[in-house]
Formats: sequence, structure tokens, C-alpha cells
Amino acid sequence: MHWIALRWLPEAGTTDTPEALAAMPTPESLGWWALKYTPHVAWLDEALMLEVSACERLWGGRMTLMRLLLADNPVPDARMLGAQGATSLIALARLRLFARDEKRPKEIPAGLPLDTLTAAHEHLDLLARLGCRSWGDVAALPRGGLTRRFGTGLREALDIAWGLRPESHSWLTLPDVFEQKLELPALAETAPELMWSANRLLTSLQFWLRARQRGARALELQWTLDLRRLNGVNLPPHEQLTVRTAEPTQDMAHLRRLLSEKLALATLAAPASWIRLRTLETDPWAGASTSFLPEDNRKGDRLHEMVERLSVRLGPQQVVVPSARADHRPERKQAWRPALQKEKEKEKPAGDKSRKEAAAAASQPDAVYPPWLLPEPLLLEMDGERPCYRGPLSRLIGPQRVETGWWGDKEEGGQPAMRDYYVAESPEAGLVWIFRERPAARFSSGEVRWYLQGFYA
Repeated sequence: MHWIALRWLPEAGTTDTPEALAAMPTPESLGWWALKYTPHVAWLDEALMLEVSACERLWGGRMTLMRLLLADNPVPDARMLGAQGATSLIALARLRLFARDEKRPKEIPAGLPLDTLTAAHEHLDLLARLGCRSWGDVAALPRGGLTRRFGTGLREALDIAWGLRPESHSWLTLPDVFEQKLELPALAETAPELMWSANRLLTSLQFWLRARQRGARALELQWTLDLRRLNGVNLPPHEQLTVRTAEPTQDMAHLRRLLSEKLALATLAAPASWIRLRTLETDPWAGASTSFLPEDNRKGDRLHEMVERLSVRLGPQQVVVPSARADHRPERKQAWRPALQKEKEKEKPAGDKSRKEAAAAASQPDAVYPPWLLPEPLLLEMDGERPCYRGPLSRLIGPQRVETGWWGDKEEGGQPAMRDYYVAESPEAGLVWIFRERPAARFSSGEVRWYLQGFYA
């Protein structure tokens, strides 16, 4: 077996800064990062241990793997230290010597200082009085007497270090759903104050998404209220908000902006003491597609990211997009809907069917339709039996008969339509699009009404 021990030390001058603390990932997320190099990852005291004997050849050997690990530092604001050894205890001891800037002894493990062995920490004073300064000095003591005087833990640790006893570790695994909880360093009284600690959870989320090769579609940030009752009103134990994206993403900068916009609009019912971040929906991650041509690799945010931020900041009803509808009535061929449609509405079978019908209708353009339609048809004045708009109209093309609509449309404010459309010419307005209303026989009053529907350029 071959082990690599890793440890992160904050850079000088950044230990107490809030930015350094917020950027530091959780120990669990650091383990997820290491899982892309080997499936055998475990925490041992202060070090992250990687057992690489079965996979080191895939990375080009031990030294190449070590260089890859040090170059791929997941904590940019911290110095990553690494050491290797035949057992986890030897690798950990060498890592501790490296952190103290001490040279390694010639004989390993016999020459390692005794204070680098965790099992010997509580017996260091007594062992020093016995003249034991290294692992080899303790291993040379009689086995029976060493066990009776210091317990079985010290002797077992020495056996593991020399490879006489198998090692046992709790290997880290990736959960199916990301969910992490974090205690706030101080009570947060406003929602934007939660963002400082949420940054650390988002960093952990990025490690999980990369290890799982998935992209986030929906996240939930939940905070625990520190009070149960305020001004005589019972408070819920938790409050939460949800962030959704139009496309799967691993871009934490985009998720931070969305979460910041959401928190800026939220109000805490009481001070918060804990926060929890979990994924609601994720999709397989296909990776980013780029081009060899520099001009094809555009910089800046993508369109859907800008739309998402504006929808969160201004409200979903303020950012709308056109949507084609399966209807022959021109004024109902298109509708406006929020750019960020609610996920529940997207999942409705009827909605899926209507979108397919709308796509089919949109794929059949009519060359007679004008490019500019009025918001509502304009009732035209009549000169005898001839409609007028800035002068009498001359019909050029038509009729195009439209008979559509259902009685159920009344619930949506619509009416069945029976119309004859014409392309006409106005002396002053040019080409216009008009129609003659054909009411049903039982509702007909004998009056013929003409309407202006649109203009031609």
C-alpha cells in the first residue's frame, strides 16, 4: 500500500480575514475533491489521507500524482502540504515534520520523533523519562510490559506503522443529494448577512457537482430562526428560499449572484443561527463546448444567466418572452409569459401538449399576414357597404376565411371567431389588413362590421 497525506495551512496574514474563512471548504467537501484521484479517501486527525496503490499507475506514477495534487489545490488562499508513506501513520508523521520544517530521519519509521505518533501523545512525558524519543525506541520495549503499562492502542499503532497489522478506515463516499448545514459565526439579523456563510456551502456544492458530474438546476437555502416567538406571534422553526436556473450549471459565480439577488429581497422573521443548502434538482453535466477560434469564444455572461438575474431582481412578471399558441385568430396567436416559467407549470402534461401545438403552428407562417398587428382590432366606419380608414378601402386580395375558437375560451376572455380577411388599400395608409365579422346565424342582427387588424410595411 502507498499513502499520501494532505493538509492545508492558511497563508500568512489571511488566517483571520473573513474572506479566507468564507472561501475555506468544509472537510467533507475536500474529501469529495480527492475522490477524483482515488476511491480510497479518509480523514485521519488533521490530514486527508489518500490510498493510491491501486491507481497510481493511471496518473503516471507516484511523483506525477503528487505534482498533480499539489497543482490542483482546491483552496487557493491556503498552502497545501503533502507527504507520502508506506502506511497512513508514516505519511501522517512525515506530513507533521514537513509542517514544522524538520528534516525526515534516515530510518523510517524507526527514526520518526515520538510526538508525530498520535497514539503516543498522552504518554510522551513518561516515555521521555524512560529514554524513548523515537518510534523505534518504543517498539524495542517488551510487548507485554508495553501493553500492560500503556494499553493496547500504542502497541497496535506501532504494529500498523510497521505493516504487521492491517489498517481500518472509514472511507468517504459521495451522497446522492448534496445537503450541508453550517452554524453561523454570529446571529444574522438580515437576509443578505446569510450570504457570507452561504459562500462556503456553495464552494462545497461545486466539489460535489464536479465529483458527481452533474449540473445544478434548483437549490434551496434554509435558515434556522433563533427565536420561537416574537411579539406574541409564534414563528416557524425554519425559513427558506429556492433558486432555479434555466440550464444545468456548475458556475458558482452565477449561483452566487442569483442567491444574492434573492436574499436582497427576503426578510428574516427573526435572527438566524444556522443555514442549510441542498440540491432540489440536478441534471447530468455535459461540460462546456468551446471553439478553437478565439472569436467564437465569447466573453461575459450568457443570455439565460442575464435573464435569470433580471427576473429575480425585477420580478418574474417584468421579464417576459413571446410564446406561440395554437390558434388561428391573429390576436391570440402569441402570448407573453414570464421568461422563468415555474417548474410546476412546465411539468403539466397539458402544457407540454400546448407547447407542441404552438410549435407546429409557429412553423407554418402565412405570407398574407402583415408584420404589424394592432393590439386589438379597430372597428371601421362604413361608407354605405364600403369600410373606410383614412379614406374608402379597396379590397385587393381575399377573402381568407377563418372560423375557429371554442365556447370554453370565454373563461379566458376570448370568443369564437368567424371572419373573412382581406388585403385592402387605403388612400393615405397604404396596404392594410381588414376582416369582416360573420356572426353566427342565431346571434346575427343583420349588421355587417369591418375591423382593421394590421398594417403592411
